[in-house]
Amino acid sequence: MFLNAKNENIRFNGHDCDYISFGSGNDVLIMLPGVGDGFKTAKGVAVPFSLMYRIFAKDFRVLVFSRRNRMLKGFTTKDMADDLDAIMAKLGMDSAHVFGVSQGGMIAQQMAIRHPGRVKSLVLAVTASYPTDVMKEALCTWLDMADRGDYKGIMLDTAERSYTGAYLERGRKLNNLLALAKPKDYTRFRILCESCLEHDSREDLGKINCPVLVIGASEDKVLGGEASKEIAAGIPGAELYIYEGYSHGAYEQAKDFNSRVLDYLLKQK
Repeated sequence: MFLNAKNENIRFNGHDCDYISFGSGNDVLIMLPGVGDGFKTAKGVAVPFSLMYRIFAKDFRVLVFSRRNRMLKGFTTKDMADDLDAIMAKLGMDSAHVFGVSQGGMIAQQMAIRHPGRVKSLVLAVTASYPTDVMKEALCTWLDMADRGDYKGIMLDTAERSYTGAYLERGRKLNNLLALAKPKDYTRFRILCESCLEHDSREDLGKINCPVLVIGASEDKVLGGEASKEIAAGIPGAELYIYEGYSHGAYEQAKDFNSRVLDYLLKQK
């Protein structure tokens, strides 16, 4: 089957991380998820994930990387980008197209800044270059809930902030079900949230010299509607697309989201 989905793990520099691979294309596309990785890594989800993103499978070999499995407090988005550089070296991979969503987009920014030779093109979706006031409020709310062990609260608040219109009720129901699998520990999630609050790439965005597509949402209740516009304004030649009336979950809710990303990536091959 052309999806060829695999669950994998790689060791590097004394650490390890879970990742999945799928697709049969000649070019490599690296996908980086958001802070949800703090609760559930890529381990064991190769088949459902590859089906969700099968539109990329024909043209790309897709690799979806989690953060390293053990992180200490104070681990930053710069550190996460350096890990990705080490992983690519271990895999013998010179460069790839990089597609980051939310915190994954923050790591992708740092990757293009710190290791520019690794990045052929960049897609930055519903992400930010610094902790906006909206982002601080959202993350601090989730951190407070984590302190109280309120996983259901985190999941339902995430749904409220992520979806709009009729899709919101679907998101509530789905996240309510996901909340049944309560995590044993919140440490990893806390570290990822705190790294977002420390992320600030504004002064370095001008160093990004690969083709860039920035995708935002006008009603983003996790980052604020201006976050993506600010990134695009800071990167020379960056293209910008804003989903009007959508929030942070535009990458799930907007029916043309994946095709829009694919169309852009195919132009960069």
